[in-house]
Amino acid sequence: MTFPTASRTPRVGLLFDQDYDALAHARLAAQLQIDKCGQDIGRLAGKLQLLRFDFERFADAVAARACRRGWAAVLSHQEFQGALSAALVAERCGLPGTSPESILACHNKLYARQVLERVYPEANVAFRVLDPLADGVPDDLQFPVHVKPVRGTFSILARRIDQAQDYLRLTRFSALERWSMQHLLAPFDRIAAARLPAAVNACRFLIEETLQGTQHNLDGWVDENGVHLLGIVDAHTYLGTQAFQRWHYPSALGTSVQQQALNVARRFLHAVGFTRGMFNMEFFFNAASNRLSVLEFNPRLSSQFGDLYRQVAGVDPHRMAIALALGESVCPVPREQPVAQVAASLVWRSFGPQAPPPLPSRSQRSAFAAAFPQATLMAYPRAISLFARGSRWLDSHRYGVINLGASDLQQIEERSAAAAALLGWPNAPYLKATRAESSTTTAQAAALLDMAAPVGIASSSTPAARPVPMVTPPNRALRLTGKPSAHPATLLPAEPTLHV
Repeated sequence: MTFPTASRTPRVGLLFDQDYDALAHARLAAQLQIDKCGQDIGRLAGKLQLLRFDFERFADAVAARACRRGWAAVLSHQEFQGALSAALVAERCGLPGTSPESILACHNKLYARQVLERVYPEANVAFRVLDPLADGVPDDLQFPVHVKPVRGTFSILARRIDQAQDYLRLTRFSALERWSMQHLLAPFDRIAAARLPAAVNACRFLIEETLQGTQHNLDGWVDENGVHLLGIVDAHTYLGTQAFQRWHYPSALGTSVQQQALNVARRFLHAVGFTRGMFNMEFFFNAASNRLSVLEFNPRLSSQFGDLYRQVAGVDPHRMAIALALGESVCPVPREQPVAQVAASLVWRSFGPQAPPPLPSRSQRSAFAAAFPQATLMAYPRAISLFARGSRWLDSHRYGVINLGASDLQQIEERSAAAAALLGWPNAPYLKATRAESSTTTAQAAALLDMAAPVGIASSSTPAARPVPMVTPPNRALRLTGKPSAHPATLLPAEPTLHV
């Protein structure tokens, strides 16, 4: 996989290019001409733009710029607006890419559940839909359940609910919150009404059965030769919460389970018409029951894990994504020398009102870079939101992420402790209790973080206890009555070959 020579360096449009994507694309800047469009929604200007965003208008403006400047490709790995915007621009300009309808099908979690129920019901979960702005709690709803927005991002408002009062508390929105939700989701309903009417009405909650087992993320790509597996990353969460604590690559899952996950992804992506680009599928696997259950599909690269594949496999997923956007074939052979046997993405969080440690100083960042030259550090200030982002919206604040490689997982843990000490952070990614081992409350999780804080970091008071019990065995009593929305009949090809 190579890009054209310098005499005909392609110009590539990158939409909403931030964080891991910006770092990765900076490494490739010498081989490409890069144009960037789209506000950072992590900043105030980007948040304000969301309230008046229109996909068609934005795509028209960007497509005009793309034609003027001679773009050879357009792509985005940003979750909220990026992937759909890139598909609309590619369609307008006749550039390689997948259809906007396939992106909408993945984004609308209810629609995606209905498609999965048709093409691979064994990998689906029990589900139903409620309107959080209108519906109460149905008498026949059996708790516990998992709740998430039909169109959501970053796990906002997604959580386990154990009783009716918890659901009512979660959905007791202020007038400003209601107005904000409706305006943030209106752009998706407008484009869906024109492109995929069955995926309209994104301002609803999907109610799903709770799951037990281990959580994983399958990364892959689709091209003219079919669906291919890049790899699977294993997830670990903070005790008593759904907040991710760390991710490990390579996966501990056996080859047969990885093959099954790939088969599920292929059937779903074929059914929704996703024909070109990177994707990821989040899923649970219960080894005791040998059950694989899909959580969701995302029609984009998992940017956070790009470092992990580069360090262990020598493959650059961002480079692969650009090749796909240029219409080139992709062969995932190592193009860089691997520097690690395993790699991890480690996440630092504060919970509830607990204040995070200060952001690393310039000297701390320099010391970190000198000690870990292959690592990636992301530090995030506590953002100012358009509305209250208390525990009802997000259970935690992610203030840091470090991607590290090592010879084994034990060395990853040791390097995590050393990195945390340099930055003045607790070694939060390796608190010993895990969700599978404990029903500890969020308050106790915060207390453990305080106890793990290094000398010199002030500990804040912990929030009031809020029980978050263990996940329970699957209960499929939530199955929707009535039939899913109609979809075109699909002839499923033979199952794919596993590439590892």
